[in-house]
Amino acid sequence: MRNFLLGLVACAAVALPAAAQQKIMISIATGPTGGVYYPMGGGMANILSKTVPGLSATAEATAGSIANLEFILTKKAEVAFSMADASYDAYKGEEKFKGRPVPIRGLMVLYPNRFHIVTLEGLGINKLADLKGRRVSTGPPRSGTEVKANRVLEAAGLNPDKDITRERLTVQESGNALKDRKIDAFFWSGGIPTAAVTDLAASPGVKIKFIDHAELAEVLNKKYGPLYVRDVIPAKSYPGQDKDAQVTTIWNILVTGADTPDAVAYNIVKTMFDRKEDMVQVHKESQNFDLKHQTNAAIVIPFHPGAVKYFREQGLKVK
Repeated sequence: MRNFLLGLVACAAVALPAAAQQKIMISIATGPTGGVYYPMGGGMANILSKTVPGLSATAEATAGSIANLEFILTKKAEVAFSMADASYDAYKGEEKFKGRPVPIRGLMVLYPNRFHIVTLEGLGINKLADLKGRRVSTGPPRSGTEVKANRVLEAAGLNPDKDITRERLTVQESGNALKDRKIDAFFWSGGIPTAAVTDLAASPGVKIKFIDHAELAEVLNKKYGPLYVRDVIPAKSYPGQDKDAQVTTIWNILVTGADTPDAVAYNIVKTMFDRKEDMVQVHKESQNFDLKHQTNAAIVIPFHPGAVKYFREQGLKVK
């Protein structure tokens, strides 16, 4: 972990001593450049580096949740953004992490990840069943979007490997491919607004259309546990969007390794709440950094002891 653990194992104080200490270097695994994880992670790294003495943080663009969790496992990153379902699989050693559980702990619940299923007006796609036989991007390999896309397609009675012609594109690539009519639809799990979807919706001659699928939340929860909720992408979230989209949502969380020193974890969480307004300037989804969302039910994996310390100081009963 580079210099990450040096001199910190015995550190129980709130602050990181600036004197007689090597610089602590941490990497934050984020997501594709066209999504929300990447700019939010960049803002997070900048604020942590400026605010926490002795700490230097950088943000790395990645494919998304699965890749990020693998980076925690292989110690290529110390902190990572992830969807709660992917984190649960990693912690339990299931699905993509079969036989290789990841020793992760939760830092904080971030914001709701609304599942976008995007197509265009005029393509004759009104429901999930209409994707059969179509060319569809299910997100890049090793992304949380791909995991969720597979689950939603199966819940709708479609085989993701047989009933669609699958493309594995980032959200930015997906938006460009749909605009050029190289695909018919794409899946994206992210905050609103997502820059790449905004860019697509604002393109001349384009009118985006979301495929409603909120009714699948119960089907998904029956198979995978109580992870998903019915939600909406409100009208006018994107250019030309004239009505609410009925979607499913799962929370995004910030995670770290179980061996992260308590003082480091504490300072990351404390700084994000202390500097929330600065983070809102980076992306408005940071408005969801709220103590009321910090529950074990939302994060679905154990909180890191450093995070527990901070939340208990705020009067929360977490474990």
